[in-house]
Amino acid sequence: MVAHHVEPADGFVFAADDSNDVERRNAWIKFQDRIFVPLTIVPTMLASALVFGIPLVFSLLLSFQGWTIDSALFGGRFVGLSNYQDLFSDPLFRSSLMLTIAYTLATVTAELVLGLGVALLLNSRVPFVRVFRTALIIPMMITPIVAALTWKLLLDPSYGLVNALLGTKTVWLGDPDLALFAVGIVNVWQNTPFVAILLLAGLQSLPSEPVEAAAVDGANRWQTFRHVTLPLLMPYVVVAVLLRTIFEFRSFENIWVMTGGGPANSTKLLSVYTFEASFLSFDLTLAAAASWVMLLIVLIFCVLFILATKRKEIQ
Repeated sequence: MVAHHVEPADGFVFAADDSNDVERRNAWIKFQDRIFVPLTIVPTMLASALVFGIPLVFSLLLSFQGWTIDSALFGGRFVGLSNYQDLFSDPLFRSSLMLTIAYTLATVTAELVLGLGVALLLNSRVPFVRVFRTALIIPMMITPIVAALTWKLLLDPSYGLVNALLGTKTVWLGDPDLALFAVGIVNVWQNTPFVAILLLAGLQSLPSEPVEAAAVDGANRWQTFRHVTLPLLMPYVVVAVLLRTIFEFRSFENIWVMTGGGPANSTKLLSVYTFEASFLSFDLTLAAAASWVMLLIVLIFCVLFILATKRKEIQ
């Protein structure tokens, strides 16, 4: 390396690298910066494409084919929209679709309201708040199937604890008018802590200056929450609603374990309908079409919800 020594008038000596070496080193650093992101992202993208992309594309192709269990893997013939026509002409599918939408709206609303209330309570100065925060995560740490089996015992009409406390003999899971309500209660019980923890994290990350300014202006607690805290918390609310909508719309484990879709199809949501079409009737083409209908409905809802939230923020 060639260096030029420059001795200024004050006696100090400076060494300057050759300009060509500096340019080559800077070019090498820029090249490393450019290839770092592709080298770290491309393997992940390839793995995701293999694990998720191929089955997703295959299920999409399957929904447009006439394929039976004794056919070759790619031996189905193209039938266009016939599977979707058969799907929407099935009264059981239409009832499952409406039931799933109603169930999702009810459970997500309950989880959001209860989760927000719990988050506000845990964000305040209450005694033993740390104990409550620790206990809050217990329901969401239990395996859904274990929780469903436990609640199935608790709701047993003969020796269940719920009926013992209420002094009744209600058949919670055997009554078509009560089965979906009971399953929804169990789902809300297990997933409300997730919403509460997410909103609690949002509350603790909010700046304190707007709340203090509202207090100086004479706003009460409700006005402060309505006009200051809630607008600032909306990004966390949006995330909670979107995540819980996606998971509730495809809710399966607790319903299958507790009721199996019954009684009288009163708890047969789209997930149960798709499962039965796939693994009981072995009509994989119809099940693939049902799965894509579920996916499209969730995507449409998420897009509309995000657009509505952004429009409200602009206004």
